[in-house]
Amino acid sequence: MKKVLCVLLAALILLPTFALADEVVNVFNWEDYIDESVLAQFEEETGIKVNYMRFTDNEEMVISVESNPGAFDVVFPSEYMVERLINKGLLAEINFDNIPNFSNIREDLKNPSYDAGNAHSVPYMWGTLGILYNTKLVDEADVQTWKVLWNEKYAGQILMMDSLRDTMGLALRTLDASNSMNSTDYTQLKAAADLLKDQKAAGMVKAYGLDEFKDKMVAGEGALAVVYSGDAEYAIELNEDLAYVVPQEGSNIWVDCAVIPVSAKNKENAEKFIDFLCRPEIAAANVEEIGYCSPNEAAIEMMGEDYQNSNVMNPSDEVISRCEYYHDLDEMWLNIYTTLYSDVLSTKVK
Repeated sequence: MKKVLCVLLAALILLPTFALADEVVNVFNWEDYIDESVLAQFEEETGIKVNYMRFTDNEEMVISVESNPGAFDVVFPSEYMVERLINKGLLAEINFDNIPNFSNIREDLKNPSYDAGNAHSVPYMWGTLGILYNTKLVDEADVQTWKVLWNEKYAGQILMMDSLRDTMGLALRTLDASNSMNSTDYTQLKAAADLLKDQKAAGMVKAYGLDEFKDKMVAGEGALAVVYSGDAEYAIELNEDLAYVVPQEGSNIWVDCAVIPVSAKNKENAEKFIDFLCRPEIAAANVEEIGYCSPNEAAIEMMGEDYQNSNVMNPSDEVISRCEYYHDLDEMWLNIYTTLYSDVLSTKVK
């Protein structure tokens, strides 16, 4: 009898633990990439506790997912990293019966080349790569081409993105608009790196950086900067002299997606969380908080004409037609890109 009672007591002690474990979703997202009030709303509506964790770049995220199986239920990689995670066998297929709000996602962002049929991913935010410029310092005609980044009129006033794929990609398009930003042609890549080295050697670049550029442009510390569209929108709202353009040679469309690791311990809770993010009012709240483009058509309708007519937040079909997704590079080509880009950064100003 004592043994039976001990077993029953042990079961009673363990039951709350299991119940709590079942009512958790472990979320791994970028820094400053959600309206945190929606996390509390999700918890209140569902009774599922959100353990919210943050990362700062895709590479860091992949290492964490690989080295900590079971630690994350929802993760937010960029499109080319979705492809890498799929190739590594690290993503679960999504049960879209549990995500009815996927119907709100714009059709032109569905069935992407990096994840056929969206089998493993749901778009969360998206945008373009382009040029943020000060209209009082830069001629509008000049920024219609990436070649403005080599224009001597703006020497020492150019802020270049410190991002291997973005910077090499725009240089490829500068050389020839028909070049892919995913090029695996060594001759093209070497020419792109040489172009960037010439730019740096000539003293054209004021600084290489990333997130800090939006604030530098607001403060008038540069004439033009290579930025993501969400950062451009943030800066434009704070400084009416700023504007944004995607050059005519074309650029990158990036998409940050919600995915579920194959090792996720709470897959159904993860799908509930993703569906919640796809609700129009939740998607709109997140966009208003972080300033990036929404892939959610119903949310776009809610946000009114200013948002709908913004070339930054809601680029035209014509702009989109000139852009492409990044794709994952195999190890050999990634090493080639990395070596060439390292040579660019180590170039001395003459």
